[in-house]
Amino acid sequence: MNESILVVEDDPAISGLLCETLTAAGYRPQPAYSGSEASLLVARQPWQLVVLDLMLPGKSGEEVLAELRQTSVAPVIVASARADKATTIALLSAGADDYVAKPFDLDELVARVGAHLRRSGDAPAEDGVERHWLDIVLDPQTREVTVDGQPVRLTAHEFDLLGVLIEHPKRVFSRQTLYEEVWGDPFVGDAKTVSVHVGNLRTKLNAASSHHHISTVWGVGFRLAE
Repeated sequence: MNESILVVEDDPAISGLLCETLTAAGYRPQPAYSGSEASLLVARQPWQLVVLDLMLPGKSGEEVLAELRQTSVAPVIVASARADKATTIALLSAGADDYVAKPFDLDELVARVGAHLRRSGDAPAEDGVERHWLDIVLDPQTREVTVDGQPVRLTAHEFDLLGVLIEHPKRVFSRQTLYEEVWGDPFVGDAKTVSVHVGNLRTKLNAASSHHHISTVWGVGFRLAE
């Protein structure tokens, strides 16, 4: 354990409680009390995970997320009182990995932190063998992906989604199956989370290649394109 976690929260009481709870769970939290301070800390060192509020002085949480995604694939859990569906979808599209509405349960947040860190870790797949499809090469040992020989930066969830699809390239996966495979939680009926992450993955793959890599099977789910 002992992973470094950036806690971006402008309320000192909430930040202190979060940092105390994460420390007790074995992590190394670092508080940032404004968006500007978070930007400096993001530029200064890598973080294994970021807990991010949205309504911040200096820079907004959305701005911090955009800057972070330029250089890092570390999981980002947004923790905010803005819990409407449109905001959630926009944040997932911008590269957030999870969304927790305030007020949140500390035990649940710590559980989500642990789950995201396990999924973003360096543990290779069971056989550690590279997967190939068209011009995609996925290396489970290093968790790196190249398309047409060029590296493509994916978030942890995007990498895992591609890993599931490329393991069974002819199979059509429902959103429910993908959610349970990648997020590791029971599916609760919100298919938009999967759709947004698959859309982000498709955009990144297509930008690096002339191929169309992921097909939507309407009414069913997704599969790799022939």
